[in-house]
Amino acid sequence: MVGPNGEQVGIVRVEDALRLAAEADLDLVEVAPQAKPPVAKLMDFGKYKYEAAMKAREARKKQVNTIIKEIKLRPKIDSHDYGTKKGHVERFLSAGDKVKVTIMFRGREQSRPELGFRLLQRLAEDVVELGTVESAPKQDGRNMVMVLAPTRKKSEARAEARRKKDREKAEQEAEADASAQS
Repeated sequence: MVGPNGEQVGIVRVEDALRLAAEADLDLVEVAPQAKPPVAKLMDFGKYKYEAAMKAREARKKQVNTIIKEIKLRPKIDSHDYGTKKGHVERFLSAGDKVKVTIMFRGREQSRPELGFRLLQRLAEDVVELGTVESAPKQDGRNMVMVLAPTRKKSEARAEARRKKDREKAEQEAEADASAQS
């Protein structure tokens, strides 16, 4: 048995342990039932459950939810359209989100999967400073899919965006003060 302050009490009969728990106004909680002999501890069980719930809540707060954004392309994409889609991919990666790039093949395009592969390779090379290829391009029926992962974490991206916003706000306030004084 373990006492309320973590001290070792030793091997105690169940009746004696229950009596000690009642005297100390605590609960007798079995913490290691598989041990020989089983280990029990004197503690306030309600307080223990509350603290465990608070720890779990804090862990959930710090947990990062990765969002996968999806961009769809066609093999015969125009250069301007490609630039627009590449801009979306860059924005998603800089925000710390993963990006799933899908190339859709229709009709005769299905007989030329190397066009889609080259397009995905070109996109990966264009955004290499913002993200890395998490899963290489692979054919999935009529589609070819590749997943890009950001190089920096979402929390870092959010912190950077917050710092940038604060800098802009400070600059605007400085400009307002300068114009008010003149």
